[in-house]
Amino acid sequence: MAALLVLPVAIGATTSATAVAAPAASHTLPVATQSSGAVVERVDWLSDRRVALWIRSPAMGTPIQVQLLLARDWNTKPDAKFPTVFMLDGLRAQDHENGWTLETDAEALFSDKNLNVVLPVGGQSSFYSDWVAQDNGQNYQWETFLIKELPPILERDWRTTQTRGIVGLSMGGTSAMFLAGRNQGFFKFAASLSGMLTTTSLGMPQAIQYSMMDAGGFDSRAMWGPPSSPAWAEHDPYLLAEHLRGVSLYISSGSGTTGPYDQPSGIPGVSTNYAGMGLEILSRLTSQTFATKLNRLGIPAQVVYRPSGTHSWPYWQFELHQLWPQLATALNVDIGGANCESSGAIGAAVGGAPWLGRCTSPEYGVGSGVAQDFQFGRVYHSADTGAHAIAGAIGGAYQGAGAAGGALGFPTSPELATPDGRGRFTHFQNGSIYWSPQTGAHAIKGAIRDEWARQGWEGGPLGYPVGGDRKTPSKDGTVQAFEVGSMYSSPSTGTHSVQGLILGKYADAGYETGALGFPKTSEMPVKDGGRFNEFEAGNIYWSPLSGAWIVENGPIFDAWKEEGYEGGRLGFPISDKFPIAGGVQQNFQFGHITLIDGKAEVH
Repeated sequence: MAALLVLPVAIGATTSATAVAAPAASHTLPVATQSSGAVVERVDWLSDRRVALWIRSPAMGTPIQVQLLLARDWNTKPDAKFPTVFMLDGLRAQDHENGWTLETDAEALFSDKNLNVVLPVGGQSSFYSDWVAQDNGQNYQWETFLIKELPPILERDWRTTQTRGIVGLSMGGTSAMFLAGRNQGFFKFAASLSGMLTTTSLGMPQAIQYSMMDAGGFDSRAMWGPPSSPAWAEHDPYLLAEHLRGVSLYISSGSGTTGPYDQPSGIPGVSTNYAGMGLEILSRLTSQTFATKLNRLGIPAQVVYRPSGTHSWPYWQFELHQLWPQLATALNVDIGGANCESSGAIGAAVGGAPWLGRCTSPEYGVGSGVAQDFQFGRVYHSADTGAHAIAGAIGGAYQGAGAAGGALGFPTSPELATPDGRGRFTHFQNGSIYWSPQTGAHAIKGAIRDEWARQGWEGGPLGYPVGGDRKTPSKDGTVQAFEVGSMYSSPSTGTHSVQGLILGKYADAGYETGALGFPKTSEMPVKDGGRFNEFEAGNIYWSPLSGAWIVENGPIFDAWKEEGYEGGRLGFPISDKFPIAGGVQQNFQFGHITLIDGKAEVH
């Protein structure tokens, strides 16, 4: 396969200047300060400085996930704005996380760097371009999203400037170069790591088609039309080279032979990564052709040809470290890491949490205490609570809740394991945050936390929280969802849980906005394994044999009560009330009650 992919390009590589269409014009875009119509639908704090945005893209008609690694001084300088670097994924980009954080140490590398890192998620085989047609269930319009829709959100809400760089590997390396060329002035730095830097030379459209079919079953004709279409030339880095003048450029590739991160196959120079060998040879050939043209045009570039290495993540991680000084210089960011040390109570807390890594800030004031940032978390200290480390998903939930300045206050415990061994938690002055792999990290506070604790914390009937608390939409109250139900709290009824099939029936009735109102009790047991909740305007009863049904307050309920509820001769309800001639009726296991002209009769 490697030989078949490489041979046509190798034949045509030295003649690509004459084998391609005329150079394509670039776009000079206005600065991205106006609203693009894109809307942030959801924000998930994954850690204290890593956040996922779900952005509704008008161009693509669907929410797109973009993750951000926030700048080193994000917390210490809350009024500062920061340059950004866009990090583009490869051909097999996944839908849940960008490969740079999934496969490399990029998060650790940038933890003490003073810029915001933008990580688009998804886009398998897309080349981060605007496609001419939909294909394979995707409406790819990535260039519009990245260049027009995303930047206004970053500038308005996430303290980014218009000083930008772009780094891509493989497919993303190709895209980094043509996006910089097509949108002059948008990026000050562009890096291609093992990118294919000519798309129209002999054999390349066919190689791209083969690769895209292999990575997701995509058809390159839906991307840019047939190879004769002008769109292929308009996305060819080689043809756009003239438009890269003034951009700080970094280009690298290996040779395809076995390198330090490859497993030898037993054949000299050939690793077991056969596809990676062929793809890296393609990258090397097209990168050489591209670099030669840049040199002929007098456009400077840092070009790194490694003597070995295949098309694989360890080499791209290595190159990311190598290119950092050039990226930092281009974006006017200090090259070195933070200059800080830890001491006192925070220093003692760090000693017990070596996983925090190096400090990335000095101590700084937060509310009535201080905090200090580290590569993988933060330590908070106040006179009343002591010093405690916060990190990971719990740190993200804490940051999303306003950290020490929010409703939770300062931490009062370190991160601890739950008794069931399934999750983790941290207590705060005014609540707790609980996390498990299945439910994520969520804050619990106030009366809901108190009742949840009384019921047994995560070991009680509700399990772990699956969301934060929220105000009920039309009544004065609060609700929070858990694995096995929900907890409701209102000033008039107190705080109570509703769970299982009773919660399902409550949902059918419109929750607290429906006829039943708020719960007045948590679920309580009755005979034969049954359960019930009392609500403001009635009850929901459930048993294994009868199911869950509503008995509203009023004459029918009063008549059933006189018969002894579910323990009397009627048993459990087996229906809600329903209309009959002249009134309503409700059925029970061993009879029914009618209500006609205001009079209840037991049958």
